[in-house]
Amino acid sequence: MDTYFLYARKSTDEPDRQILSIEAQITELKEYAEREHLIIKQTFIESQTAKEPGRPIFNDMLSLVEKGGANGILAWHPDRLARNSVDGGRVIYLTDTEKLTTLKFPTFWFDATPQGKFMLNIAFGQSKYYVDNLSENVKRGLRQKVRRGEAVGVAPTGYLNEIVSHKMVKDPERFRLVRKMFEMYATGNYSIKSLREIIFDMGLVSRHDKKLSNSNVHKILTNPMYYGAFLSNGELFAGIHEPCVSKKLFDSVQTILTSKTCPKKRSEKLFPLRGLFACGECDCSITAESKKGHSYYRCTKKKDGIKCSQRYIREELLTEQINEIIQKVSLPKDLADEMLKQLEKDESVTAQSDALFAQKTKNEIKVCDEKLDTLLDAHLEQAITREEYTVKKNKVLSQKIDLEQKLKDFERKGNAWLELSKKFILTAHQAENVALEENLFVKKDFLKKHGSNRLLAERRARVDFKKPWDFVFDCKKTFEFRRGDPDTKNLLREEIFAQNAFFLGD
Repeated sequence: MDTYFLYARKSTDEPDRQILSIEAQITELKEYAEREHLIIKQTFIESQTAKEPGRPIFNDMLSLVEKGGANGILAWHPDRLARNSVDGGRVIYLTDTEKLTTLKFPTFWFDATPQGKFMLNIAFGQSKYYVDNLSENVKRGLRQKVRRGEAVGVAPTGYLNEIVSHKMVKDPERFRLVRKMFEMYATGNYSIKSLREIIFDMGLVSRHDKKLSNSNVHKILTNPMYYGAFLSNGELFAGIHEPCVSKKLFDSVQTILTSKTCPKKRSEKLFPLRGLFACGECDCSITAESKKGHSYYRCTKKKDGIKCSQRYIREELLTEQINEIIQKVSLPKDLADEMLKQLEKDESVTAQSDALFAQKTKNEIKVCDEKLDTLLDAHLEQAITREEYTVKKNKVLSQKIDLEQKLKDFERKGNAWLELSKKFILTAHQAENVALEENLFVKKDFLKKHGSNRLLAERRARVDFKKPWDFVFDCKKTFEFRRGDPDTKNLLREEIFAQNAFFLGD
């Protein structure tokens, strides 16, 4: 009497929902065996793809067939046995050698005749064709995604794979911190190791809530994904995802990564303020050294023929002076809130006037188009000569181009000065937090970004501030933001707004 091995398989990479689960296959096959009075000698269960040969359980089953363990196999469909030519060939060869005398499938007919083997061969061929075609379709879909500018694969740190659209979107928790990582490393004050520690303290962790490794940090800093591009098979493509950093900032980071003059960990940890100031007497760089457990900053005194008299200053004393300097450009909360409210009012007022201006300009452009059409009709009807047409057309066209450029510049600038002002006010309000921050690198970054002419002389630090920070500094120095003095507040607010409007490029 014929005996059978029951074989059930389903792999996780099979998207076809028509394929039953392993439990459902076993239930259906046992019911089928009972109806057909089949004797099941052993059950084999496997959760592995059949695209390639090498399934261990399947191979063990065929080895037992060769040894005479059973002369039949019971499966849901031929594609459960094989989706590749090697495994399919083994099954057919076993039927040729009569080691397998029968195969049973609830969804497929087979008997050990030339016609039955031919049909089985076709079924195996169809299964292989399905796998090959599915693979090609997936590859074609991925190539099309790349052409559209959509990066494929697992999103890097700072991005997420959107489930519905299958696109990469910003990670609301990590996107800002990844940008901060680039900005900090671009200052040249950090190594990969020190940056890893600092960024971890700021809250940047992996998706498994673990600290990023050194290789992870390096991979992030060298991934073009973050400036809006991505690599596919070694080729660079422009992406449609939102960039995390500018190309300029990314290139600055690459320069520092490949530079042999990157600061060492020891120097960064001991002397975070080194490189921030210049000597106020001889204009040499300020270096640092450690003595008796304290850090001291001093002039390098490396200019020939110039004798510098400047002395050491301890890091603690220099830090106190830096804190005082930063606090001099911080905005009090009540003033910041008042200025933000005024900005909201200005924004609502200017929105209406801006809309009127834009519509007026568009109407003027439309009039120019109508004039050009009228001139062309007149020329075609020979109402005016070609010379007259050319002169008038050039004049109207020039006017139209001027209006279009005017509209384009307006749309580019718009109320951007309002956003700049709002950003500045919030940053100036946070300046006090920077002064209270224990991390000296944060203070250094702030002064480098917003200050200029940073000098150290007679153990006193001096910093000039860029616009509009300089106005805040002078205003606090002169008026100390006299409470209830509307003139001081209005003067400061108008100056900040004017400066940010000027920066847009009038």
